Amino acid sequence: MGSAEGRRRPTMVDVAARAGVSRALVSLVFRDAPGASAESREKVLRAAEELGYRPDNAARLLARGRSRTLGVLMTVREPFEADLVEVIYPEAERRGYDVLLSASTPGRDEAKAVEALLAHRCEGVILLGPVVDDAFLDELGARAVAVVVGRGAGGAAVDSVRSADAEGMRQAVDHLVGLGHRRIVHVDGGPSGPNARVRREGYVAAMRAHGLDRDVRILPGAYHEDAGIAAGRMLLAEDSLPTAVIAANDRCAIGLLDTLRRAGVDVPAEVSVVGYNDDHLAHLSHVDLTTVRQDAAGLAQNAVRAAVERLEEEVPPREVVLPGPGRAGHDRPTPPLTRRFAGPGPWPNVCVGPRSCA
Repeated sequence: MGSAEGRRRPTMVDVAARAGVSRALVSLVFRDAPGASAESREKVLRAAEELGYRPDNAARLLARGRSRTLGVLMTVREPFEADLVEVIYPEAERRGYDVLLSASTPGRDEAKAVEALLAHRCEGVILLGPVVDDAFLDELGARAVAVVVGRGAGGAAVDSVRSADAEGMRQAVDHLVGLGHRRIVHVDGGPSGPNARVRREGYVAAMRAHGLDRDVRILPGAYHEDAGIAAGRMLLAEDSLPTAVIAANDRCAIGLLDTLRRAGVDVPAEVSVVGYNDDHLAHLSHVDLTTVRQDAAGLAQNAVRAAVERLEEEVPPREVVLPGPGRAGHDRPTPPLTRRFAGPGPWPNVCVGPRSCA
């Protein structure tokens, strides 16, 4: 063979020529259809092995009207979404589906990323923490099977899978109050942050349940480090610091931690910091962040299951809310929502006792 021919991908025609049979017979063999003798089948498979030919499964599925591919929209800079993707791949493969990723970036919005998935014939799309509006979701649900993860669907014709975020915030507030904290601030996830409103309302309800209505304070924020940095600077500019801060997510908490520590604030002796998500950044030794744990595996598995059931069983869209389990050592037997690092306490970045928490 010449160099150009040697570099090109072998085809069924090449296999037929090597085996000395027709292309139609090669097609029968690779479709595992009747009509080929055992001897012919062996010749075809041997020729394919010699040439390094592999059948194009994607093309065959498309010819049947199926791609068996799930598209996943993610944000490049969001570590918790990377944790979700790590589970989505094996769960989809277990159910016989491939996965195609499309990312939103500061220069590429979510709508464009979703259109790319649909253009590649994805049968269903899973949107991780999307900030698109409900009208976009409703339109998308009319075009394809779609699942949103990390927020409600607002009545749109798509599935949604999310955590019981109000319960997670209640557990964070309960724990801090139990340690003696009263001046507990919340840095929220902003107007467009997925489920930010639910977390904000959960914080307010929990504070009021403890009779701390006058201590409720919400700082504007977002789900990234810059928001935590801005909140930290705002607090440092005031006459006194709160004793505890619950950040919108772990990235926001890490920005806040860094700002406070650079200013010489002792965390947690002076200010306790709690994040939300329990993504892998929270586990780093120099961060060691106390955080409300979302069940990444449960969210990812339920999202894939919802998409596959819609595709194969034609069930209507529905909402799945993963319940907020109790903390380790408490009376509810479910896994811990809020992660502990060693025994019953203290938690990293959370002070214990009324002396510095009051």
